[in-house]
Amino acid sequence: MSLTVLGDLNWLAVIVATIAYFALGTVWYADHAFGRAWERASGWDLNKPEKTSPVVYLVPLATCFVLTLVTAMIGAASDTDTVMEGLLLGLVIGVGIASPVRFVTGAYDMTKPAPITFAAIGAGYHVVGLTLAGAILGQWT
Repeated sequence: MSLTVLGDLNWLAVIVATIAYFALGTVWYADHAFGRAWERASGWDLNKPEKTSPVVYLVPLATCFVLTLVTAMIGAASDTDTVMEGLLLGLVIGVGIASPVRFVTGAYDMTKPAPITFAAIGAGYHVVGLTLAGAILGQWT
């Protein structure tokens, strides 16, 4: 694979998949889903501050973009061109790359009250998010 694959990508699909992946976080980390458990596991008090820095949103958006872009590049290199192929690609990248990375960095963070729970919630988000992004990319390729 070379970087020329960037010219072959459906950039609208990359943007939409990035937004869907990022938006999943608003549901995933909401109080009614995993938000309270994640907050307890992290040891952080995440009560809304009066003024939130844009960095709180820009860093996760940027990481979702990078992960989606890499998924799109691998999809292009492997001729992924259906929803099911994209879904499988996203699942494989999520389970095979994102989840282990999240676990190795999160499960051994002894500054957290429940590092395994903290890592599992984050890993789950990336597995589901990349599967969603892969499905979108596969559909629009």
